[in-house]
Amino acid sequence: MARGLSLVAGGASRAGEKRSISTDLGEPFSLPQSSAPTLSEIFASRARDGGWTGFLLPQLAADRPLLWVQDWMAIREAGRVHPAGLPGRDLIYVEARDARDALWAMEEGLRCRGIGAVIGELYGDPASLDFTATRRLAVAAERTAVPCWLVRLGATANLSGARMRWRIASRPSLAHPFDPRASGAPVWDAELFRARGFPPGRWRIAHDSGAFHLVAEAGDRAVAEIQRLSA
Repeated sequence: MARGLSLVAGGASRAGEKRSISTDLGEPFSLPQSSAPTLSEIFASRARDGGWTGFLLPQLAADRPLLWVQDWMAIREAGRVHPAGLPGRDLIYVEARDARDALWAMEEGLRCRGIGAVIGELYGDPASLDFTATRRLAVAAERTAVPCWLVRLGATANLSGARMRWRIASRPSLAHPFDPRASGAPVWDAELFRARGFPPGRWRIAHDSGAFHLVAEAGDRAVAEIQRLSA
């Protein structure tokens, strides 16, 4: 499954012309994170926008296996997870018949302290995904200190027990620092619209060299000022 593909930013220069290509990366930016592992939600801007994977994976420990659960509708809309797309990570993959089975598999996985994280992709607003179900996932994650991420595709932000709730949308990637025809660091619009212990916020961020960075568009305030205001 092709996930997290970025659009190319910038274009080729005229023949023989030398130009400086800016990546527009600001200083490293620390994402708001819960003080302890818990349940978080990601709402993809579109069901087939898989860019959220690039936002999520750098936040997860790489030395323990991931449990990745998808319900059938999520598979139909976004495609199956392919282990080859997760180099260096051990993956336990579960294909669930429906949301009820997916939630059961996620909760069972959270009982295992050896799991690095549990990720569940669910499509739409199934009846089984109510406040009680999300509350059970949050409690299970906090009991075993295993982070749980519930990824909502084509869904509405209804009542939830998730401690942090994000909306993630892919943006055109930055220009490559050495080749204007190649894509550079991936970029997202990231909106934290609900969080325990953090004010809501919205940032344009990129990931490069193992860290997140703020990104300023043309006409934006200086990155340093944005970072100061969001601190």
